[in-house]
Amino acid sequence: MNTNRLLVLYSGVLTAACAIAMTTSAGADTAPAKAAFDEIDVKRINIREDDGTIRMIVSNTSRSPGIIMHGKERPHPSGNRGAGIIFYNNEGSENGGLTFSGQRGPDGKVSGGGHLSFDQYEQDQVIQLTQNEYNGRRWAAMVVNDRPDAPLDFDMAERLSKMPDGPEKTAALQKVQADGSFGRQRLYVGKTRDRESAVMLNDAMGRPRILMKVTPDGKASIDFLDDKGGVIRSVTPDAK
Repeated sequence: MNTNRLLVLYSGVLTAACAIAMTTSAGADTAPAKAAFDEIDVKRINIREDDGTIRMIVSNTSRSPGIIMHGKERPHPSGNRGAGIIFYNNEGSENGGLTFSGQRGPDGKVSGGGHLSFDQYEQDQVIQLTQNEYNGRRWAAMVVNDRPDAPLDFDMAERLSKMPDGPEKTAALQKVQADGSFGRQRLYVGKTRDRESAVMLNDAMGRPRILMKVTPDGKASIDFLDDKGGVIRSVTPDAK
């Protein structure tokens, strides 16, 4: 009788333990996973929606992504864009980013830059906050661009990037600039390589029509330009 009671008691305890374990396990399966770290070293982080759609990539230079459109990746025309953060829209297509670089080369010359941009749908950047320097010459600006209604022609961009430097590549770049295949600049507000403060307003063809500037020595002017870039009228503080 004592043996039977012991077996019954053991069976009851075992059943209760199994029930608790199953309940705990079920709760662990449904509870969201969460971890806390004091410090973490990574080369790349992919932020995704619940369905797997990519929304943001943070990476070093070697792990930087190519061009991702609708979730499909292809090589970047420049080869590698460097370290930074790339943003993606609801469809998993690139729509902006933040990149940065800086170094002293073997020749002792310093080069570097930083770039924050936002892209038009299936197109390139329409707003840029950017700065660049090389060998002591620096420029920094906010730039606004017009982009075509059609999606960006990645095949053409890749062909141009692979062309060797020379007259043929120069002519090809001038052609796409003239026909607006990759868009045109409409606004520039910033500092030029010549250390001038400048505001340039362009027409729909990308031609400068108003140029406001202040030179390093303080000379200010507003120039109104024709479609060939000639000055129609210039306004200065001492103009009468």
